[in-house]
Amino acid sequence: MTAKEKMTAPIASVGADVEQPSSNKLTNQSIADLPGKGNLQATNNAENTAKKKNPDNLETVSMMELYDTAYPPKLPIIDGLLYNGTYLFVGSPKIGKSFFMAQIGYHISKGLPLWGFSVRQGTVLYLALEDDYARLQKRLSQMFGMEGSENFYFATKSKSLNDGLEKQLVTFVTEHKDARLIIIDTLQKVREVGGDKFSYASDYEIVTKLKAFSDKYGICFLVVHHTRKMESSDSFDMISGTNGLLGAADGAFVMQKEKRTDNKAVLEVAGRDQQDQKLWLNFNRERCVWELTKTETELWKEPEDPVLEKIKELVTEITPEWAGTATELVEVLQVEMQPNALSRKLNVSLERLILEYGIQYKTERGHDGRKIRLTFVGKQA
Repeated sequence: MTAKEKMTAPIASVGADVEQPSSNKLTNQSIADLPGKGNLQATNNAENTAKKKNPDNLETVSMMELYDTAYPPKLPIIDGLLYNGTYLFVGSPKIGKSFFMAQIGYHISKGLPLWGFSVRQGTVLYLALEDDYARLQKRLSQMFGMEGSENFYFATKSKSLNDGLEKQLVTFVTEHKDARLIIIDTLQKVREVGGDKFSYASDYEIVTKLKAFSDKYGICFLVVHHTRKMESSDSFDMISGTNGLLGAADGAFVMQKEKRTDNKAVLEVAGRDQQDQKLWLNFNRERCVWELTKTETELWKEPEDPVLEKIKELVTEITPEWAGTATELVEVLQVEMQPNALSRKLNVSLERLILEYGIQYKTERGHDGRKIRLTFVGKQA
């Protein structure tokens, strides 16, 4: 069973109080055309208010300030599976994690769908710190033949997080503006060695450092780690180390086999901004790639929203743009809402508008006041 591809399209960073640059209109239905960096800091009422406060005081944001803010959406890299942020990929040794990392990296670097999940193309860096280049060459040729990728980079050595790795990664993402994914294989190879390396605080700190980097540069970290030997009814309790690792991460993948020699595996997925999933996989030993056999549940889809459906009718490929005040939009849509309530609903629905309806929403401040601009940038597949 495969997941349905969602329509996605480019987005400029948006904010409630800042005039935003216009973007090119695109009609490509693939998430490959989403913008390069998705986790940009939102320019909004809340931040502007916070800056005016005494730095010694606690910075707070009211509920209405949240609603008055248009935050950039969290963008998928593999639709329904992987997003910008920091994720753990966990499994026992020699289970096939490295083959899976190479498979994900290759698909993202080439923009090829993975098991029917739409992929957003970009540069990938794979820190294969337990391999050498000869082994990588053999593995990749087994998996993909001679069909290479110019956007897939490898390193077998790096510094640790406390000894220069961040600087190395800054250089890489600066040189590769379309960087989407950085794979670290394994976590133990980049963490500092110390007496408290298994403490909750240490585990939480190392993932927090990675998360801060991924949020700042709008990329995804996929960090390979091992399970502990002790069994548990909850797969995520089997992550080696303390709960600090999972607590600081945006999500985790846990791969398990009943028998090490078995070709079949179960991949469980959990994250802050995505639906929990369970995928049954089969390892194709001839091609050395993982194939999807089935999924436990179909991804849940939000029910239709009457207001968004009216906007969908207003802004189409034929009439690709509408601009006006919130009051004018209320009149055009013929909805029973106050103009400020409609503006707040659009702020809250920004991500759904762009990903499901292909409509970009932003606000602009002009000499005659604030205006809403709705632009059709692609249609649902």
